[in-house]
Amino acid sequence: MKHPKHQVLVKFALLCLILVGYFGYLSFEYDLLTGGIAALVTWSFFVLCTPVADAGFLLDFPLRLLFGIRMVLSEIVVWAVAILINIIAFIYFREFYQTTLLTRLMEAILTTPYPYWAVIILSGIGTFLSIRFGDELMDVIHHKDRKFYLSHHFKHEMILFVFFIVVIFGYYELISSLGIELGN
Repeated sequence: MKHPKHQVLVKFALLCLILVGYFGYLSFEYDLLTGGIAALVTWSFFVLCTPVADAGFLLDFPLRLLFGIRMVLSEIVVWAVAILINIIAFIYFREFYQTTLLTRLMEAILTTPYPYWAVIILSGIGTFLSIRFGDELMDVIHHKDRKFYLSHHFKHEMILFVFFIVVIFGYYELISSLGIELGN
């Protein structure tokens, strides 16, 4: 059986390969600078506009497994980088927001504070709740008093889970108002 750290590294490498492939496609389709900016803005969309830790999870989980860095700390850095990417792109490379559906959507969200900044707020709440669950799961796995820990945190976790469901519902309603279909 393979070691879990090895599996995490393989999955991390595969996800990075997808990101590099997407960058390569966009660079071929447009040019190197446009492809790079569009790929970064697309990545930032997944960080800032989805209510689970997906794009940030590329870093959070491997850093937690390999170095013990709490996922919430690495996710804060990921969010700061994603915000910085959009500030720079919006000021200096605004035309590159017109390259893909997701970059156009990101521009629409950024340029319409009410109500679409709520997408970013709800995504932040959902992301950090999911990261909190992930950090707690990792803590429980390594905690010697698991039964005590689980029995005393169940009610608190249920409240957070219900709150997470409310966040997902609010997020879905906002995204639907943008004219995007999440299902068939």
